[in-house]
Amino acid sequence: MDKVRDWFGFGPMTRGKGGHGHDHGDGGHGHTHGVIDPTIATTTRGIWAIKWSFVVLAITAALQLVVVFLSGSVALLADTIHNVGDAATAIPLWIAFVLARRKPSKTFTYGLGRVEDLAGIVIVLIILFSAIVAGYEAIDRLINPRPIAFLGWVAIAGIIGFLGNEAVAVFRIRVGREINSAALIADGYHARTDGFTSLAVVLGAIGVWLGFPLADPIIGLLITVAIFAIVWQSSKAVLTRMLDGVEPGIVDEIHHAAEHVPGIERVQSVQARWIGHRLHADVAISVADAATAKDVLGVTEALKEELFAHLPALAEANVRLESPAGSAEKGTEPSHAHGHHAPEPFKVDCDLAAGTLEIVDTPAGERMRLTIDRHADDLTATVIIDRPEGPETLHLDPVADNHHRLESTLAPAEPHEFEARLVLKAKDREQVLPFKMVEPEGHHH
Repeated sequence: MDKVRDWFGFGPMTRGKGGHGHDHGDGGHGHTHGVIDPTIATTTRGIWAIKWSFVVLAITAALQLVVVFLSGSVALLADTIHNVGDAATAIPLWIAFVLARRKPSKTFTYGLGRVEDLAGIVIVLIILFSAIVAGYEAIDRLINPRPIAFLGWVAIAGIIGFLGNEAVAVFRIRVGREINSAALIADGYHARTDGFTSLAVVLGAIGVWLGFPLADPIIGLLITVAIFAIVWQSSKAVLTRMLDGVEPGIVDEIHHAAEHVPGIERVQSVQARWIGHRLHADVAISVADAATAKDVLGVTEALKEELFAHLPALAEANVRLESPAGSAEKGTEPSHAHGHHAPEPFKVDCDLAAGTLEIVDTPAGERMRLTIDRHADDLTATVIIDRPEGPETLHLDPVADNHHRLESTLAPAEPHEFEARLVLKAKDREQVLPFKMVEPEGHHH
């Protein structure tokens, strides 16, 4: 009996043996109709489970829909809409994965992952429209009762709805345990709860058979209320994603990941957002003033490894250094925390790149840094400073493999008042941007 109960998912919620070795709890993953939990979408097995769940629920809804047209039961209509809503949660995921295969372009530099949010909005609107129709039909039947045909088939359709949801529940729970996904397990238990909604249709049919014809529209109205709750829950989830909102637990997990990395004195700030089903994070840290460039690089790489281990849905992590003093006083990034005599930044805006070129303070000393908002593929950058004794050449290289932040390995020579050229190259194209840096008043050498 224990084996049978465990097979159906009624046993203890044991986790799989997979994972990355950091089991800090995955609570907080709820079931959201119209939005696929990203922790499920990060594994092939999870995607496979969602696809087959869609097939089972779609077949269930189709069988119920046939009986709806034959019988005219509004309770069954509402339950069918409910099951269609559950099945439709796979559609945004499918669209997102098809479009996500396209490479980023100059227009869509992050790819087309956001289309999942748009698809989610469409699904929510469809479910909302269906709920309004079901609610209208239920109220109309309460005011103008009509006989229901094929009561036996209505009851059978309710049982089919229960069995379809139960099959999906068992399937999701078992696969969730295999891939170590608490989110998929929670989805399974939610599907089991939805199955009991289908059994309510059976109760409605029994009520009509016993001589209480209003049982059917009353049950339909109750299920409609449940569908409106789904619309509310899903719309909040989709709009939160569209406005770059994340679950609070993600920020906490990023802070927790940093605790595993020696050398980080403090996490200054954390920013994260979803692009489709993939997570992008920006983390600002401070390290000891005595840390060398090699130490900083090691800390940055170690933090990235921890972040990818703690957050399976993480697609990109950008780690930057920030001065503790500058953060405490102004809360600004190091790219704006210039030295006591640093000149004003130079704004770069051309075909090959757009961003800011500046002299910044780092734990390794002053450096010339180009922070890029937009750039062409295979971009390289070099600063050539005109000096009386001859040109000074500074090659700007990616910081910790971050191609949006290029930095010189050497400090620009004094004084920091000069005329120079920024040479940008990408494949067979080259652009030379002349610029001039002038130190603030009172700091001239």
